[in-house]
Amino acid sequence: MPASSRRQPRNVPRLTRRGAGLVVIGAVLAGVSLWFDLRDVLLLAFVAIAMPLVGLGYAMLRLPRLAVTRTFAPATVAAGGSTRVRLTVQNRSRRPFDGARWRDEVPSPLLAPGEEVLPGIGSWERALPSGDDTVRLDYLLRTPRRGAYPIGPLQLSLGDPFGLAVMRRAVGGERELLVTPRVTAIDGAIARSAAVDGARHGLQRRTNPNSDELIAREYRYGDPLRRVNWAATARRGELMVREEEQRGDPEARLFLDTAPRGRTDEAHRGDAPDFEFELAVEAAASLGVHLLDRGYRLRVDPLDDGAPGRGEYREPGGGAALLLDDLARLPTPGQWRRRERAGGGSAANGAGRLTATRERRAPMPGFAVLVRPADERLAELAALRATFAPAVAIVLPSVAERWIETLEHADWRIIRIRRAAELATVFTARPTTVGAGAAREARWDEFLAGERDAP
Repeated sequence: MPASSRRQPRNVPRLTRRGAGLVVIGAVLAGVSLWFDLRDVLLLAFVAIAMPLVGLGYAMLRLPRLAVTRTFAPATVAAGGSTRVRLTVQNRSRRPFDGARWRDEVPSPLLAPGEEVLPGIGSWERALPSGDDTVRLDYLLRTPRRGAYPIGPLQLSLGDPFGLAVMRRAVGGERELLVTPRVTAIDGAIARSAAVDGARHGLQRRTNPNSDELIAREYRYGDPLRRVNWAATARRGELMVREEEQRGDPEARLFLDTAPRGRTDEAHRGDAPDFEFELAVEAAASLGVHLLDRGYRLRVDPLDDGAPGRGEYREPGGGAALLLDDLARLPTPGQWRRRERAGGGSAANGAGRLTATRERRAPMPGFAVLVRPADERLAELAALRATFAPAVAIVLPSVAERWIETLEHADWRIIRIRRAAELATVFTARPTTVGAGAAREARWDEFLAGERDAP
C-alpha cells in the first residue's frame, strides 16, 4: 500500500474512535441528566468527557527520546526493484518505552507497509550495555520510479493506556534513497570501435591508455601523405604509411531531451510522471552504460541550453554509476518548467547552440534520444551530423514525422522505440524507414561488422 504521510498534520493530538465515542456518550448522558435532573448520571457524563481530554494531555506530554539510524540494502536500487530498509532504534531515556506504533515516512510513489507495533524498549544502558535499550526493525520498500527520495523520519503513534487519544511524532532524521533508471542490456556491441582519420581501429584496453602504437603498413589509396613513414619506405622499397592504433580514450556523445516541449495537459504537470520522458531516460541510461562498459569516454548533453543533464563520464572510476546517479536526479519536465518560471524566463530559448565538443580529426559516435524537442534544436542536431560516425537518433512516438525525415535526410539513422524492452535488439535490426538510402545502411553494417571483429 502506498505510504505517504507528508500531507498529514504532525504533532497534533486527536481522539481515537473509542475516545470520540466516549465523548459523544458523555454528551448524551449530560443532556439526559440535565433534562431529568439526575445528578448521578451527570457524574458519569463528566467522567466520560474528561477521560478523553486527559488522554489528549497524556499523549501531548509523552515525549520519546529515541535515536534512529537507517540503512538500505542495497544502497542504490533500480526503478522497478526493491530495497530492504533497516532501522536501529535506541532508547535514550531512563524509562522504558512501549505502547507505540511505527512506520517510516515514505514519499509517493514509493510503496511501504503500513503501521506496525513497536516492540518494547528498555531503559538506556549507558554503563554496561546489553542491548535491551535497542530494537531493530526492517521492511521492504518498493521503488516503481526513478528519483532521489528522502526516507524518514520515523513516525510514532503515541497514545494513552486506554487508547482514547493518539499523537503522531517524528523521530530521527531523513536519509536519501537513490532510485536509478532501469538499464536494458543491449544485444551486440554497437560502439566498440573508433575512427581516426577515416581508418577504423578496434578499441583496446591498455595499461597506458594515452600512448599510440605506430605500425608501418603499405600505402593505400586515400591515405594522407603526412602519414608516410619515410624510414620504413626506404627499408622496404615501397611506400609505407604510419597506422596509429588507438589506445587512448575514444569519445562518444549523447544528447538527451531533458526538457521536452509541447505537453500542456494537466495529467503531466508538476511532479506527475511523463512516461515518454521516463522511457527516454531509460534509453539514455542503457546506451550510456553500454558505451562506458566498452571503454568510451561519454559526454552527455541536454538538447536545451541551460537544462540539467550535462556531464562527462569515463571508466574506470565508476563512470556508469555516476551516470545513473545523475540520471536518477534528473528533474521531470514539470519540475524543470517550474524552475524556468522561478528564474524569470526560459533558459532553453536562449542564444546557446549545440556545438561540437572540440576540434577533432575524425568523427565520433553520436547518439540522440528525442522526446518532444524544440524545432531549432533539431535543426542544430541535423547540422552536427558531420561530426558523428555513426549518428543514431532514438525517437519516441511523440517526435513529429517531419523532423524524423529531416534527420534522415541529414544522414542520421533513425531508431523508433515504444517500450524499453525494444532496446535489447533494436540496434542490430534493420530500420523500417527509408531515408538517405543504401549508402547509409552500408556504413551502419560496416560499423557493426567492425565492432564484431574488434577484440
